[in-house]
Amino acid sequence: MHTLPRRHLIQATGGSLALLACGLSLAHGSQLGDLTLDHPYAIPSAPGTLEGFAYLRLLRNGGRQADRLLGGHTPVASAVLIQQRQAQTWRTVDALPIAAQSELPLRHDGAWRLSLQGLKAPLQAGDRFPLTLRFERSGSIELRVWVQQPRQA
Repeated sequence: MHTLPRRHLIQATGGSLALLACGLSLAHGSQLGDLTLDHPYAIPSAPGTLEGFAYLRLLRNGGRQADRLLGGHTPVASAVLIQQRQAQTWRTVDALPIAAQSELPLRHDGAWRLSLQGLKAPLQAGDRFPLTLRFERSGSIELRVWVQQPRQA
């Protein structure tokens, strides 16, 4: 029987723990090129409505070039629209600009949201669903969105 020297066992255990910690830090976030999409979530939809809303805790562009979110799709709704708050109303826009070397929150209490139009069923706390987002430079990515009650700001 071959045994590892104690030093190698400690190094292997430490490396495994470091990899586990890295995996946990991205457990509910995704990377697409220079973009980091952190904590995709949706809030429960109001009963009887055909519209829901999805968000990202943070959208980070670590690259040297700007990008734009152009849209998305999901099997839980017939359309995904990008909306920007202007004064007390929401306006649908063609794209969300993401400056180089920037961080942009897309939170439920912020200025941007993804409107899920034509919901096929109400969004309920605890549900999870796929959402594919399409970017001008970075391409597309499928995220796993969790429906949850939002924390207070």
